[in-house]
Amino acid sequence: MKVLVPGALRSYTGESRVEAAGDTLAALFADLERRHPGLRFRVVDERNELRANMRVFVNGRCVRDLGHALRPEDDVAIVLALSGG
Repeated sequence: MKVLVPGALRSYTGESRVEAAGDTLAALFADLERRHPGLRFRVVDERNELRANMRVFVNGRCVRDLGHALRPEDDVAIVLALSGG
């Protein structure tokens, strides 16, 4: 499936959209790590949870559960959440 990568992570991928496979978000990030080493650590923390500043959208819906099931035709977007004061 195609995965949209935010500008802040493109140094790992070299492109804004990359290919990856997986039947869950966890498997997708494992595949992304194989293809683009270092990317997963920027999105998933040591407790195997999405980092607080990261959002993942599957078909336009925000998903936080790495066990979320995926289909090959799903559209996945990794988004860096902005914060400020």
